[in-house]
Amino acid sequence: MRHSIQRLRAVPLATKLAVCGATGLIVLAGCGGGGDDEIAQPVIGARAKAVITVDGKQFKDSNANGKLDPYEDWRLPVERRIDDLVAQMTLEEKAGLMLINTLNAAAGGALPPAAANMVQTQKMSRFVFRSVVQIPASGAQVTPEQAAMSLNAVQEMSEATRLGIPAVFKSNARNHYEKDPRVGINEASGAFTEFPKEAGLAAASLGAGDMSLIRDFATVMGDEWKSIGLRGMYGYMADLSTEPRWYRVHETFTENADLNADIMRTLVQTLQGSKVKDGTSVSPSSAVALTLKHFPGGGPQEMGLDPHYAHGKNQVYPGGNFGYHLKPFMAALEAGVSAVMPYYGVPINVTYEGVTYEQTGMAFSKQIVTDLLRGKLGFKGYVNSDTGIINDRAWGLEMKTVPERVAAAINGGTETLSGFSENKTITDLVAAGLVTEARVTEAAKRLLKEQFQLGLFENPYVDPALANAIVGKDAHRAIGMDIQRKSVVLLQNQAQPDGSKTLPLKAGAKVYTMGLAKTDTDRYGYAVTDGEALVGGVRPSAAGHDYAVIRVEVNNNKLVPGTTTRATSTYKSDDPATGGRINPATGRSWGYDDRCVNKAAYSAEDAAKACLDNGLTFGGSFPWENGKMSFTEMAAAASWQISPPLDQIQAVMNEVGPKKTVLAIYFRQPYVLDDASGLKNAGAIVAGFGISNTALLDVLGGKVLATGAAVKPQGKLPFALANNSQAIVNNQPDVPGYPAADTLFPYGFGLTY
Repeated sequence: MRHSIQRLRAVPLATKLAVCGATGLIVLAGCGGGGDDEIAQPVIGARAKAVITVDGKQFKDSNANGKLDPYEDWRLPVERRIDDLVAQMTLEEKAGLMLINTLNAAAGGALPPAAANMVQTQKMSRFVFRSVVQIPASGAQVTPEQAAMSLNAVQEMSEATRLGIPAVFKSNARNHYEKDPRVGINEASGAFTEFPKEAGLAAASLGAGDMSLIRDFATVMGDEWKSIGLRGMYGYMADLSTEPRWYRVHETFTENADLNADIMRTLVQTLQGSKVKDGTSVSPSSAVALTLKHFPGGGPQEMGLDPHYAHGKNQVYPGGNFGYHLKPFMAALEAGVSAVMPYYGVPINVTYEGVTYEQTGMAFSKQIVTDLLRGKLGFKGYVNSDTGIINDRAWGLEMKTVPERVAAAINGGTETLSGFSENKTITDLVAAGLVTEARVTEAAKRLLKEQFQLGLFENPYVDPALANAIVGKDAHRAIGMDIQRKSVVLLQNQAQPDGSKTLPLKAGAKVYTMGLAKTDTDRYGYAVTDGEALVGGVRPSAAGHDYAVIRVEVNNNKLVPGTTTRATSTYKSDDPATGGRINPATGRSWGYDDRCVNKAAYSAEDAAKACLDNGLTFGGSFPWENGKMSFTEMAAAASWQISPPLDQIQAVMNEVGPKKTVLAIYFRQPYVLDDASGLKNAGAIVAGFGISNTALLDVLGGKVLATGAAVKPQGKLPFALANNSQAIVNNQPDVPGYPAADTLFPYGFGLTY
């Protein structure tokens, strides 16, 4: 049905109550009355409930009782509104607030089929949005306009519930260069403006010497997310990149806690706001409410393995740096971050300020969530678990039943259970006396604060017609490109025989390329040979060219020889050929800790499930190849892929001459430029952290193609690079950098022209 838009006239102040409409879309701006000390009339967006007028002000009658309840009165303090609403809620409605699960847009922007069960039956109001947003959209993709339509449809269904509690949609990071997005980790940028990865933002900020570029980035991101109704984020990651082997380093900003603290503070202040009220800085003018992760710092993983997997559940601090990893979180808490997400990891032999932490997953730990986060650090928001802690990654509680795990998380201080949508589990726990209703009420109050502060009770809707014009608009993309260019770090720039430096590239030069689209390079006026355009099945020679420019990327998508199967997808915890291999650190198989192998260590319900780690779907290499970080080792490994292959890079360098070679390496992790690889002999080496070909070529040539403006490298390394892979293996996971003898380029290093 088509919804009409009505704007109501102000009524005399003597008129205390008027019902302004029971159906249809009603959007109301301010009208009449009020002194300087009054809150301005907000826009009221209503599709399923009436709008009432009291004292010349408009309010949504969210519970449809024909009168103005305190929770419907936007003039009242948030805490009073929360208390009034919670007093009207059933246990089931309060329990529903504690659930969050994936709810993607339906085709064409329709109401998602799963919404009815989640909203109406499970009483949920928080959802994770993982749809790829693209223009044009294909398959399961949606355009920004369709995304907005679909989220609006869920909001309308939520508004129609008994109390009209609005929904909050969250997403993982979207506005970044990403060729290998993984479900539950991050999303492809699609139509959203593309910026460098997080480390690139840090590199650009180090080069700029302030946080202005972080503010520019966050402003663009916030505008785009808000335009489709995406008002929450699972992010950003405040974790530090102190463990180079951890495959999630590509989502971190830096190894330096002080820089990361500045970045987290700036992100919170830009995306949420700078004024802290009622414990957080969220307000109706906030673009996005953040859920900072992964408290108390997910970087120091044992051997760099990740706790998405059973073989990587341990989190260690051999350097005694637990407090160092807390710094970025503390900065975000002081800035008023809305929510915090603990990680799956289990702290092993950790004592901090006299407290020895129990060896259980962070989200289950009362010591971590209640005593440290809330008690010692004074956090006033809500705690959102990472996805799957109940059914899949209940580390430390493997023998417990699902209800016992839920009870442990809730009683430990966690309010929202991500990846979980069974209301009855919580209500049954209350009935059994394992969780008190008072605790559920406390959680409900903490959770509702975000919806009230965002102004969603007044208007949760967006205008879909505006979304396509906002997401990825030219002005935003110009900012994204500027920051991409500023993120490039010049590591090496050797002199040529004529005394000039290798970079910038000379105008009109003969350039041999690999890893770059010829159509992109041609636009710069070079005489280009595409080294990947085979002639008769043979790669053309680079001999005789002025330069060879090779863009190098590394991933874990190497295929099983002779197949189209990704090697890591063949990993099975109970397969002797993969999970059955022995971990030399433990003397047991890599798959030993999975529920399908060591069944006696799990509850009967879990022991009957399929292997958790099969396929290594969240990313990373084979666990036994996790420490193979040098280019020589990665080239020989089964699960690391270098593009172009190392042997081809070496052949091209020999043909054109090493000093005429320019290597542009994407440091998704802090890889090692080892001596045996020969890569250090290149005339120039630049480090990138996820940038487009255009941004890269602008910097290599010293001129912005679109404007003709001069440009030169200004980024600085956000993490140190080791000169040998053993240094990475020997590195303490919680300590940044390496000894001087093992350091190739230190943190903060960067040259320019």
